[in-house]
Amino acid sequence: MGRSRPRHSKSLARSVAEKQEPHNGNSTAHPDHGRRKRSVARASLRPGTGQFSINGKALDVYFPTAASRMVVTEALTVTETTESYDVSASIHGGGISGQAGALRMAIARSLLELDPESRGTLKSAGLLTRDSRKKESKKYGLKKARKAPQFTKR
Repeated sequence: MGRSRPRHSKSLARSVAEKQEPHNGNSTAHPDHGRRKRSVARASLRPGTGQFSINGKALDVYFPTAASRMVVTEALTVTETTESYDVSASIHGGGISGQAGALRMAIARSLLELDPESRGTLKSAGLLTRDSRKKESKKYGLKKARKAPQFTKR
C-alpha cells in the first residue's frame, strides 16, 4: 500500500517557501532551531545590546554555571557580535549541558541566516555541525546499556 504523497509535505513545502524568499533587509532573523542529546532550542536574533531571554529568564539565571554560559555565547564571541544582537530563545528537553549545546547551534544558525559571510568562521569553529551522540538504549538482560549483573560462580 503506497502513499499518494510524502508524509511531511506541508512542512516540506513551508521550509522550501521560506528558503526561496529573498532576505530583503528585514532586521529580524527567522527563528532557527538547534538540537543536542534530547534538547531542542529555538532562537531568534534581533539587533540590540546583547540581552538574552531564555524561556523568559535571563542568561545567568537560566544557566548558572560559567561553562554553560560560555558554550551558549560561543557563536556570538567567534563572530564578534556579542553586543550586536538580542537573543530570545525557548528550550525544552534534556539537561543543562544538552540545552546549552542546542542553544549554541540555534544561535549559530540564526547568525548564519543574518550574515551568510560568517559561514566560514562558524564552520571552522565547529558550530554548524550537529553533535549526533545520544544515550545508548538499555538492553534486556542487562542493568543499563552495557552494565551486566554481577556474575556468581557458585
